[in-house]
Formats: sequence, structure tokens, C-alpha cells
Amino acid sequence: MTKIDIVSGFLGAGKTTLIKKLLNEALKDSKVVLIENEFGEIGIDGGFLKDAGIEIKEMNSGCICCSLFGDFGTSLKEVMKTYQPERILIEPSGVGKLSDVMKAVQDVIDEHEVVLNSAVAVVDASKCKMYIKNFGEFFINQIEHAGTIILSRTGNISEDKLKKAVELIREHNTKATIITTPWDELDGKDILATIEGAADLEAELMAELKEQREHEHEHEHHHHDHDGECCHHDHDHHHEDEEEHEHEHHHHDHDGECCHHDHDHHHEHGEDCTCGCHDHDHDHHHHHADEIFGSWGMETPDQYSKEDLEKILEALGDDDRYGMVLRAKGMVPCTEGGFIYFDYVPGESNIRPGKPDVTGKFCVIGSKLKEEALKELFSK
Repeated sequence: MTKIDIVSGFLGAGKTTLIKKLLNEALKDSKVVLIENEFGEIGIDGGFLKDAGIEIKEMNSGCICCSLFGDFGTSLKEVMKTYQPERILIEPSGVGKLSDVMKAVQDVIDEHEVVLNSAVAVVDASKCKMYIKNFGEFFINQIEHAGTIILSRTGNISEDKLKKAVELIREHNTKATIITTPWDELDGKDILATIEGAADLEAELMAELKEQREHEHEHEHHHHDHDGECCHHDHDHHHEDEEEHEHEHHHHDHDGECCHHDHDHHHEHGEDCTCGCHDHDHDHHHHHADEIFGSWGMETPDQYSKEDLEKILEALGDDDRYGMVLRAKGMVPCTEGGFIYFDYVPGESNIRPGKPDVTGKFCVIGSKLKEEALKELFSK
């Protein structure tokens, strides 16, 4: 199965630079064909890409969108027949509409042999506002139809201007992943994984929670040796097996107290209590995690200090204000450079340096989460 990836972007946004990075760092062991479509130029980038060992089918008859069923279809089929590539990268003209390119691909491919794998828009963060104003139809079309939007030149603008660029893009596309980290801080493999949808923090945490709860259900008799004591809250299921052993002192040093959060706040445990301290035979323990719990997350280019995150994670223990937060995870740009990562379960958190991710992001899993309050807490 051949994958087709469309890398669009307005004139000068940095498409060719991105493609070179992907070829050198993520696709050098793959059989790749690049189809270029220059507008008014004669394959200007062909030389350096051929030097990278990539076969190129250049189409210089005008904009790809101007010959949807002619030159483009013929060229694509010729590439498939001649090279039988694992992947085809299509770099449309900078003034092409992404929706037209996507339709052109879908109209000529045999779905048994080829799949439209991704549609990417490269956006110069420093010119985003100006391009929307002056080239609205073409520029906005690329944003609207992209699954991943990769901002270029983010290292050359202020944090505030970067944030405003993201806000402008979100007005036209609320679902795409936006990469805000400067490219020189990222490995091409991480960019490709993001383009292909491999990094979904919410799905990762929800799957983890579901797995842990199912494990609990299978072995629930191991959790009731408390001789009538109120159990240790349903939070233990968020640890990996080795973490449960390593950190169990956080949950069992209360001499008979109900250790419902290991925090200072307390609540009464009446009939309607949902803290998880009651009998595991309650019906809600037999549901899947995604039926019981909700999730909230956000992406941000903002920079955070370790102290910022410590305050945020400490505040998550306030059930009344934020809902019952059972798990949180994230990675964000650090005010001192690089990225910092965090993990949180009630009563315990970890903050550490980590490799740069494609953008800053958080995810919170819990019960009856108060999303507006969480957004306010995490926003800068």
C-alpha cells in the first residue's frame, strides 16, 4: 500500500525545507517519490532534492489545481507504475487550494493500492495575519482542510504573536494538530508521527485508565483486605504495577483513615458519594472507563516554569473547583529553554525535563470535570 502525503503551504512558507527534513530524518530508509508542481518556475528545487537520492516527477505545466484530471492524474499513475514507491509526497503550488489537490488525488487513485495518508499545511507564523487578510480564499482553504498545520519560523517571533497566530488558525480549523515548536528542536520522525496521528495524549491516558480499571475488576478481591476500613480511593488504578509497589506508602499510611485524596480537603461519604471508596460491586465499576470518566485537554505554545506547573498540579487536588482529577499528563515549552514534562495522580506528581514535542499540550482525565475552571488554571 502506497501512502500519499500532501504538503501544502503558501508561497515561501517553508514547504521544501520541511520536506527535506522529513526525507533526511524520517524517510531516508523508505522508497519515496516527490511530485512537485511549481507555479511559473522550472523545477527550481529539483536539483537539491535529486542530490538527496529522491526520484522526482516534475510537473511544470502550471498550478496542480489547474489540471486536475490531465497532467496530474497521468503523472501520478506513471509514478506508481514506474517506481512502485512506499510513499509519495506531493508538494503543490503555493497558490493551490488544498481541497482541490485532495480531490484530485482521491479521483485518480485505486484505493486498493494507494491511500491518501495526510494533508499538511505549512504556515509562516510571522505572516499568518497578513496572509489571511490579503490572500484569504487560498490561504484559508489550506488551513481549513489540513489534518496537521505546521508553523514555520516560530523561533523568530514573540510568545504573544505565536499565540495570536494559533488563535487565528483555530478560527478556521478547530481539530487539526498545530505544531508550534521550532523545527530545529524537533526530529523529523516526531513530525511525521504527528502528521500520521500517532501522538494522541487523550487517547493514551484514556486507554491507560481503561486498562487499569479492567485489571482492577479482574482482581478486585485483592483490594478488600481492609476489615471494614474505607478503601484507599479509586486512584490506585492509575499507577503501573511497578508504580503501585514503589509508591504504595502514599496510600496506606493513614492508620484506618479514609485516604480519599491524601490532600487537606475532605468530603462526607454518604449514599451518593462517587469518590470510589465504597464497595467495588457498585454498577459503575463495571462500566468502561470512557463511560464513567471525561477528559479535557488543550494545546498551547506558551512557556511554563517548573514553579508554574507545581502550582497548577497542587491546585488540581481541589475537587470542588476542578472536579475529581484522577490523571493528568503534559509537556510544555520551558521558560528556561527546552521542554518540561509532568505526570499527576492525586497526592503525587512528577515534573522533569523532556525532549521538545511538536507543541505544548495537556490532558486531564477525571469525573465531573469543570472544563472552564481547568482552562483558566492551565492558561497563561
